[in-house]
Amino acid sequence: MITGTAITKTFKQRGNVLGKREVPALRGVDFAIPKGGAVSFIGESGCGKTTLGRIIAGLETYDSGEIVIDGTPMSSLTHRNRQPYYRRIQLIHQDPYSALNPTRTIHQTLEAPLRLRARQTGRSKAWCDVRAEELLDLVGIDPGYVLPRYPHQLSGGMRQRVVIARALTMDPEMLVADEAVSMIDVSLRLGILGLLRDLRERLGVSVLFITHDIATARYVGDEGELYVIYRGQVVERGPTETIIADPVHPYTQSLLSAIPVLHGLERPGAEQVVPTEALDEGQTDEGCLFSRRCPFSTARCESERPVLGHDGGESGEATVQLHACFHPRRRSVIPQGVGA
Repeated sequence: MITGTAITKTFKQRGNVLGKREVPALRGVDFAIPKGGAVSFIGESGCGKTTLGRIIAGLETYDSGEIVIDGTPMSSLTHRNRQPYYRRIQLIHQDPYSALNPTRTIHQTLEAPLRLRARQTGRSKAWCDVRAEELLDLVGIDPGYVLPRYPHQLSGGMRQRVVIARALTMDPEMLVADEAVSMIDVSLRLGILGLLRDLRERLGVSVLFITHDIATARYVGDEGELYVIYRGQVVERGPTETIIADPVHPYTQSLLSAIPVLHGLERPGAEQVVPTEALDEGQTDEGCLFSRRCPFSTARCESERPVLGHDGGESGEATVQLHACFHPRRRSVIPQGVGA
């Protein structure tokens, strides 16, 4: 189990004559990733989802907050003592070609981490070759064909499967898939997504899927939890199917409204939520971060920041679906129609 509480991160950029510019990437994010579960982070480019994924994988520092792995707070450990914990978390990169060393064969690529793992577990060098073949079989490619080849000799789909096999060399408990199918052909994406689901079921590994595409998040984690992130803040969180069927936050509704479908296949009685074109780059930290683009914004939204809470139904009881909105309303969202 990996949890995070109030995680913040601010990047400092070189500015103009007025000095450096601070860019908030994460604003007090809470998350929980259960063992063997599937969690998806979705949002537009620049919302902070990749930064959060890199922090969870131990590849990026955070300014404040706390990450707890299996009951151990990471802030209580030195950098060296954190490594055994972060070894359990492996990253699947977005671009499979740049993630692999072009001067090394696939055998050499897998051999290096396997030798490290062999030393850690007291296994022989011969085990590395056997394990490399097992991992390639596991991800669905022929070891005899792939092992002697270089990355440029493989297709994009095969390269991504090699990247996944390399992530499995350390026997991880969680895989962080950062836009893992965005750089490969559309015809091959379903195979990679199916592989991630299969690995979760067969090996019991957790999968954190980072994407801007709701459809892929739904396929990988239809039984898991979905986090909708906007400008570094989680604006809606809950079961994937529940949020897709009945989104509460206007930003989530606008994402779903942008999904194209053919005319005649729209959901009857649904309504469309389209954000305004107003830019929010210069917005201050006061008020809702989505207020300048929200079609339902009020004066309260401009002056006060909503926090993540229950959906505010008629019963007033908290539910598993959380949102950060002063004016929640469940809307059956109609996707954009596309002429046949």
